[in-house]
Amino acid sequence: MSLLIQQATIADPRSPHDGQQADMLIEHGTIAQIGQITPTDGMQVIAANGLTVFPGFTDVFSHFCDPGLEYKETVESGAAAAAAGGYCRVLVLPNTAPAVHNKAQVEYIVQKNHHLPVTVLPYGAISKNCEGKDLAEMYDMRHSGAVAFTDGTHPVQNSQVLTKALLYVKAFDGVVVQVPDEVALSKSGQMHEGITSTQLGLPGKPALAETLLLNRDIELLRYTGSKLHITGISTAASVELVRRAKAEGLNLTCSVTPYHLTWCDEDLQGYDTNLKVNPPLRGRADVAALQAAVADGTIDCIACHHLPHEYDSKVCEFEYAKYGMSGLETCFAAVHTALPQLPANRLAELFAIAPAVIFGLELPPIQAGAPALLSLVQLQQAWQPQLSDLKSASKNNAFIGRQLQAKAVGMVNGRHQIIHP
Repeated sequence: MSLLIQQATIADPRSPHDGQQADMLIEHGTIAQIGQITPTDGMQVIAANGLTVFPGFTDVFSHFCDPGLEYKETVESGAAAAAAGGYCRVLVLPNTAPAVHNKAQVEYIVQKNHHLPVTVLPYGAISKNCEGKDLAEMYDMRHSGAVAFTDGTHPVQNSQVLTKALLYVKAFDGVVVQVPDEVALSKSGQMHEGITSTQLGLPGKPALAETLLLNRDIELLRYTGSKLHITGISTAASVELVRRAKAEGLNLTCSVTPYHLTWCDEDLQGYDTNLKVNPPLRGRADVAALQAAVADGTIDCIACHHLPHEYDSKVCEFEYAKYGMSGLETCFAAVHTALPQLPANRLAELFAIAPAVIFGLELPPIQAGAPALLSLVQLQQAWQPQLSDLKSASKNNAFIGRQLQAKAVGMVNGRHQIIHP
């Protein structure tokens, strides 16, 4: 089927049409023409005013819970949530049951792609069972389709194991991904350690737990000369550590979640378990530092940290609730709402271009003759997400009912086209 997108603004700094408003004709998964195009019979036409077309979004840290935890999410429901959020690709965590720690588990995820509109790219585990003790079969997983390596929600605490992993991936120019969390300091905490945690009577997770592990990981990166991506940074101190490491020339990149750009620890005064995340929501000054770092390029990209949980894991006392928030459907809108001053080019970098560069993924520019890998967004559309908008199997999304600015209306991933009304 031919798809004609009428009078859309193109946001791609690599494209000769960047910033221009034009029609775009897509045929057989390829951008056939950009310019002024007259519709013909048989074309599917999108004629929404104010539409912006971006290169295809990639999320770099989501949990699809399959195999073994399908009561939280499946690859199919996770892919549907991603498509609803305008994503073309998602990098999924290995924290499944069994863990994605060998080639058979990687191939299980890769084979699912034959039936999905969104490309699901598996991370391979750094260690067996994501336990942080013995290295997993990293080379075999790489050749089976693992895009990078991480223990996901269980960051590697053992320095020797992480050093070996950083050295090992150099053989194939791979990337190691870490969440900055020193578990020995943070495991008993429920939220950010500060005045609010004291007022609420909840044990705190100190910012030191984040900066301590981040400091160590940067030292190991310096020692190995490898590639490291830090995801979910949440403190102003972490921003400065990343900034200094980049100035030194280390191959370090980082990402931030939409909820760390939106809320702070004071927002937990209502004990909303959907806001119980790890790393935790920090102070107001940390939020401001993160927002500034997104704007100035210190933070490379946005990571949704889509961590879906079933009803019983969130509708309970705060201390028993699981960590994590779902949110692929609302991620772009949440970031645009928190940082409305970001130009479209910067949004393209954050959601599409930087993730592709960091993880070595192909991302065709928006131009005639290129494969169609596109995300379609109404930047000026205000909306309040409802439960009915969520395609994820789990509904632990704290943005439900919140006024957001910008709504994903579709994605094109080759011949797969999902357009929302």
